[in-house]
Amino acid sequence: MPVFFCLLIVVCSFFSTSPCFDILNKTLASVENIKTIKFHLKFSERIKGKLRNSESQIKLSRNPTRAYMFLNGPELLWLEGRNNGNALVNPKGFPYMNLNLDPMGTLMRENQHHTVKEVGYDYFAELIRNAIKISGDNFDSYFKCQGEIELDNHACYLITAEYPDYKYETYTVKKGETLITIARDKHLSEYMLLELNEKKVSHYDDIKNGQMIVIPNVYGNKIILYIDKELLVPRIIRVYDDKGLFESYEYHDLEINPKIVEEEFTKEYKGYGF
Repeated sequence: MPVFFCLLIVVCSFFSTSPCFDILNKTLASVENIKTIKFHLKFSERIKGKLRNSESQIKLSRNPTRAYMFLNGPELLWLEGRNNGNALVNPKGFPYMNLNLDPMGTLMRENQHHTVKEVGYDYFAELIRNAIKISGDNFDSYFKCQGEIELDNHACYLITAEYPDYKYETYTVKKGETLITIARDKHLSEYMLLELNEKKVSHYDDIKNGQMIVIPNVYGNKIILYIDKELLVPRIIRVYDDKGLFESYEYHDLEINPKIVEEEFTKEYKGYGF
């Protein structure tokens, strides 16, 4: 049995099957069943205190991950396990040539909350699973179904999760850890960790054994989800912290499991400019 479904069975054993809980579990199952997806992503991310808005057209195939992104000019192609792990980038400008860039490198991570490796729903599905887990017997105190709402002519469930005990804690770095490994282990935003510790940390690997850093106790103090009633996948994900909106992702023109031919994940595909 896949680990995902084992986790669901374990989690379900601790909670009553409230309507909100049922919707979230069905959403997680729907995400797990996605093989290919296309969407127009509109997003806002708070960078150094200011919201930065952008958008992109995305094609994605899972297992292994293959992604094409059109970023209103620049193009990006990333194939898991190919090209030495690098993404092929057509900057559509200087230096006027294709670049092979590390998705986890400083250049591609600059002013970005996430990397191409987190494109799609898997990353946020893991955060939702963890949020359900840590809510424990208080699931109905944290998660609320606020009814239904219309979005782009699609009926959506509106679900909120709030954590009034949101706070910052001191964490002692262990040997071999980076901000990324700490964030993934504790289900936190690695970008937030970088900003919270910017006075003594210059990049994600710039920490050492025994160093004291500041981390939040959960990913955000409030999460808002618009879940498509028919497709059972999120159309909007918004995350807040004690300063306000931290990040927002809107999935428009959603196509779940469309046919995507192999050539669409090659630089030679017609319409691409690599």
